[in-house]
Amino acid sequence: MVETAGSEKREAKRSSASGSQQEAAGGLWDSVKKAAFVIGSGILFLAAFGNSLTWHLQKFWGASGDFWQNLWTKVYLAFQGHDAALFFLGTMLAPTLVFWALNGLLLLVDTSGTPSFITRYRIQEDKNSPVDPVKLRQAVKAVLFNQVFISGPMVVAVYCLMSWRGDPCGPELPTFHWALMELAIFSISEEILFYYSHRLFHHPSLYKHFHKQHHEWTAPIGVVSIYAHPLEHVISNMLPVIIGPVLMGSHITTTTMWYCLALVSTTISHCGYHLPFLPSPEFHDFHHLRFNQCYGVFGVLDRLHGTDSKFRQTKQYERHTLLTSLTPLTQSIPETPKKGQ
Repeated sequence: MVETAGSEKREAKRSSASGSQQEAAGGLWDSVKKAAFVIGSGILFLAAFGNSLTWHLQKFWGASGDFWQNLWTKVYLAFQGHDAALFFLGTMLAPTLVFWALNGLLLLVDTSGTPSFITRYRIQEDKNSPVDPVKLRQAVKAVLFNQVFISGPMVVAVYCLMSWRGDPCGPELPTFHWALMELAIFSISEEILFYYSHRLFHHPSLYKHFHKQHHEWTAPIGVVSIYAHPLEHVISNMLPVIIGPVLMGSHITTTTMWYCLALVSTTISHCGYHLPFLPSPEFHDFHHLRFNQCYGVFGVLDRLHGTDSKFRQTKQYERHTLLTSLTPLTQSIPETPKKGQ
């Protein structure tokens, strides 16, 4: 009887463990499919948009042949003999302008609390309405410091590395399909490096000295995406983004496009608004709210390591989808009322 009972318990444990493994595998596969869908949709959109835009521009300006190659040739000839200046303008100035153009618009909303047709999509409804001006000034100063004194010199170092192994400002553009493949590789390398470096900065011995600064914002806004200690900015913000183009020996045009996409992506992840037809920021917003969940970009490694288990039990997880209507998800998927309410 005792042996039978023991055997039944062991069998139950094995069944439970097997079930958990199957659930984890299924969850991981679900995250992989979601990441593939996001990347694939982006590639298809870029392909369609690129072809359409090229056709319209060719028709409008009467360009002949390959519009993008002709345009690049003009830029290349204008900067001939000044590759360093061209590289710096393309990979530093252009992404910086994109970052501040997008965040300038978001800051108008954050500081004024209007217009309501934007603020109604706020994820943490009771926060940043409007944002604390003192706290914001501190964040903007740190962001500008990181961009000028950290990102700038790192871009110079990237140029030296890429020039040593090839010609990042060559006269020939990469093919459209090759550029898209590179963007996919960059996304994968960013996910891996950002996830593990981010988790490293959450180690107690490092968190209080470095990463705590970024988590002063439990309800983030777009501009704080690069509000970080300089060491963290180097290791966790910059390296995951720049490593892909360096390893692939990418052309400046692909590198510039990737830097701009990375800055737009992290701005959306931190913006605090789940806006229609834009990627969901719920995943990273939850990380700022709870600290020990959702470390990655796409969520694949979080599912693999179980660092999204609490997130998947929340309403935020249910809202973590592309919003295709004008009704805020906080209304269509409201919080469960607490007992006694």
